[in-house]
Amino acid sequence: MSTILSIETSTTVCSAALHQQGKLVAFEITHVPNSAASQLAVMIDKLLKQPLPAVAGEDGLVKLEAIAVSSGPGSYTGLRIGAATAKGICYALSLPLIAVNSLVLMTSEVNSRLETRNSLLCPMIDARRMEVYTALFDNTLNVVSPVEAKVIDALSFADPLQNNKILFFGNGADKCKSTITHPNAVFIDNIFPSAESMGSIAFDLFKRKKFEDVGEFEPAYLKDFIAKKPKSLV
Repeated sequence: MSTILSIETSTTVCSAALHQQGKLVAFEITHVPNSAASQLAVMIDKLLKQPLPAVAGEDGLVKLEAIAVSSGPGSYTGLRIGAATAKGICYALSLPLIAVNSLVLMTSEVNSRLETRNSLLCPMIDARRMEVYTALFDNTLNVVSPVEAKVIDALSFADPLQNNKILFFGNGADKCKSTITHPNAVFIDNIFPSAESMGSIAFDLFKRKKFEDVGEFEPAYLKDFIAKKPKSLV
């Protein structure tokens, strides 16, 4: 039985989960912004120490077969923390690493929860100001428009909206509601990439042995990191 630890840190939400054969076994999440550095290791430790006979070996400890981690796009700092944590566990336990695209993860969740037939799906992760990390998929998760960092204005997605209903979701979509006003634009609230939903994608990649080079793996940041000046305390 394949037990995979999933880690998701691409947005302000930080989460970790255990899946067996793609089915959720245990899950930890925090919605506190900028908490991955302090909370991710704590959540993983809690998951691995839970009494879970279904995924434990003879010694009572959870036996992992692989680590899955969000590969971006998303928060530069969050993705680095997630990747570093995942790679460290892989090195320590000699486990393979699986990368899951954050936008594909959200799209898969929406596709499993809602009726998406005859619709295009547009996940959006906030990239500050009026820019988002986004892509466009059909309801079979085929790519219609590739992943990009996109500045949103009144003409964004104008062409596909003429002939298709498009479902927009993610924390980047929230700020676009007043800008993308075409009647074919439908906005779905409370969708974010979560380790809880990684199971089936990660298990499929595991079965196909689609593993990353642990030493060379880097998340897809899409944009260079820009350090901000600390706020004055005076």
